[in-house]
Amino acid sequence: MPVDQSQDSTATLERSYTEMSEILMPNETNNLGRALGGSVLHWMDICGAIAARRFSRCQVVTAAMDHVDFIAAIDLGDIVTTTGYVFETGHTSMDVKVDVHAERPESGQRTEAATSFFSFVALDAEETPASVPDLRCPSDAQQELRAIALEQRRARRRELADRTPDH
Repeated sequence: MPVDQSQDSTATLERSYTEMSEILMPNETNNLGRALGGSVLHWMDICGAIAARRFSRCQVVTAAMDHVDFIAAIDLGDIVTTTGYVFETGHTSMDVKVDVHAERPESGQRTEAATSFFSFVALDAEETPASVPDLRCPSDAQQELRAIALEQRRARRRELADRTPDH
């Protein structure tokens, strides 16, 4: 039975918003000088977990990750920025949209490099599922971010359903 660990009955998308940046260094690259996919996944998972922890104010565990779209290469020396925010909640779970951008510092060019959706479950001190606050989006900007995430996830699910053969 989930225990209510949250201090608030509601929390805003803004409370969960997380942004992390780092420089792609040689130990995170493949033999082509581009980011290792596993490193990108690691950054995405960490960013998503921070967003979920900020939102729920609880420890969290990764429960699921949708397929990841690797959109563009991240080159050695690029500034990698990973953003995430809670856009949907259940009783003990939170869905987090995570995006990765690569920036070439010399030119200032910024490109979308990867995107996915993660689900996290909040845990109490006994490591059992804990209730999370309901999501509020009081500003137009928060409502827009949520709407974007919901539509992108719906579109992904439609694409996947269209590719799945009928049984």
